[in-house]
Amino acid sequence: MHDLIGEYQLAASFALIVLMYCGRWIIVHHLRKRPIDEEKIPQRWINSVNNASNAFIVIGLIVIWLTELRYAALSIAAFTVALVIATREMIQCLVGSLYLASSKSFVVGDWIKVGHHSGEVVASDWLSTTLLEVDLETQSYGYTGRTLNVPNNQFVGNSFQNLNFMRRYVAHSFAITREEEEVNILDVKGYILDKAKHYCEPFEEVASRYNALIEKRLGVSIIGPEPSLRLSTNNLGKNVFSITIFCPTDEAVTIEQKLTEDFFRYWYQALDQHRRDHAWSKAKNKTEEE
Repeated sequence: MHDLIGEYQLAASFALIVLMYCGRWIIVHHLRKRPIDEEKIPQRWINSVNNASNAFIVIGLIVIWLTELRYAALSIAAFTVALVIATREMIQCLVGSLYLASSKSFVVGDWIKVGHHSGEVVASDWLSTTLLEVDLETQSYGYTGRTLNVPNNQFVGNSFQNLNFMRRYVAHSFAITREEEEVNILDVKGYILDKAKHYCEPFEEVASRYNALIEKRLGVSIIGPEPSLRLSTNNLGKNVFSITIFCPTDEAVTIEQKLTEDFFRYWYQALDQHRRDHAWSKAKNKTEEE
């Protein structure tokens, strides 16, 4: 039955084409015998007849082969859907690469943060972006030695941060927590602020310019370049000294360690002095009583 239908469609298609070409030839031949006036109407009619005959041939063939075309269209659609499903991740990565190229969100050499991962962009292609991981969790700002390959589809629909300004200078914050003891915390605050300013003095001018540049680019005010110290208490009633310095990224950990050492040195000296004074006062009172 299918063969009979196929033979009928072939014969009908052949007959349609022959009839349309014959009819077109007769009409065009008749039009060519007519005199050509200034408006060249016969040429326009010939062109219209040619276009109309071609359109009728196409429409007729579609009508004749409609059933077969429907099956072919379904097969093509099914194949296309299967192909899209199979290559969905790859297509999303390609879309992500086009998005990155158009938005220019970052370039090779920038520091970025994607999800919980941070690193320096070392390569980017149509499918993925390669990062050298940077340790921001512990605020050491050093390379961990691990390489991250991030699919470009992670940049579409998900937020990511450009940390390029942190590559040279960073507003580094850390906290020191101490028990409530017989030490004047206001004296400690002044001492640590003086030490912080001393350590930041060698690059104070460059830090000020870089801080102003970042504020101009971002359009907002950021911490710095002057060091700051905030006093607070936690839920256990302990004193918390929150220190922030604006310094070169590669100097942040070194300055933090220096300030921490200075803090504890001052704290224990003050505590020891207080205990000696207390012991001397106690001994003096005892002597007077005797």
